[in-house]
Amino acid sequence: MTNPLLIEKCRILRKKGFTLGKIIKATELPKTTVYDHIYDIPLSIEIKNKIRQETIRRLKRISPRKKGKCIPGRIVPKPKAWTNELIFLTAHFMFDGEIQTHSCIYHNRNETLINRIKSSMKEVFNLEPHKWFNQKTGVHRISYHYVELADYTRKKAQKLKRYIKNASLQEKKIFLQAFFDDEGCVTRWRNKRLVRGFQQNLEILKLVQKLLEDFNIQSRIDEKYEELVISRKENLIKFRDKINFSKGIYINPERKNSIWKKKLEKREILDRIINSYKK
Repeated sequence: MTNPLLIEKCRILRKKGFTLGKIIKATELPKTTVYDHIYDIPLSIEIKNKIRQETIRRLKRISPRKKGKCIPGRIVPKPKAWTNELIFLTAHFMFDGEIQTHSCIYHNRNETLINRIKSSMKEVFNLEPHKWFNQKTGVHRISYHYVELADYTRKKAQKLKRYIKNASLQEKKIFLQAFFDDEGCVTRWRNKRLVRGFQQNLEILKLVQKLLEDFNIQSRIDEKYEELVISRKENLIKFRDKINFSKGIYINPERKNSIWKKKLEKREILDRIINSYKK
């Protein structure tokens, strides 16, 4: 049973404007014990405002030191040099992914891509994802909730847009394939045969167009529909032979506007539309 003198001391300190934490420190009593004897004595508005201001000042001092860092015990590797796997991951997070304040998220209907991202994340960062699957839409999502990873990936995404312009052809191929795997499709409509890539960011479309030119592949950008279009047999053949879609990347046959109505690989459809040209 708590000493009545200590109980009275708690109440006196509270009336003087002491916070719960300060009373616990002064009396060396458990938190629940102190609370039971002071909960009916509210702090004044003046004291509450003072506490709020002190909290804001403390957070401002701490915040710069914590920015871009995980909680203790969570260490994320941060490779400095570009590798094929790092380009692959950064590009996919730029396209069908999200780089949030505290997380990196990737979502796609193709399990092939999901598994490839998981494998690369394990290899480069030694991280395992949180997994989620939407049975209604068939979309898989994997997420990595590490503030250091998010901060690092955001910076690398900006650097990659500069680096890839002067990178090797192999690195450019990895970037372009990531773009078309995530954002691309193959279309045949009437006499038109097209490879299309959709992206709201015009800067990205112009970058993709410039990289395609390095493979001697001509394309055009349609700003109205926010897409890049590759047409004509010679360009489609070059795209197939030099870039192409990754193996195992399928179209969604359940789309209302799908003309194929069955599960096909994008690269198979590309072969079909090229072979449909009259020789």
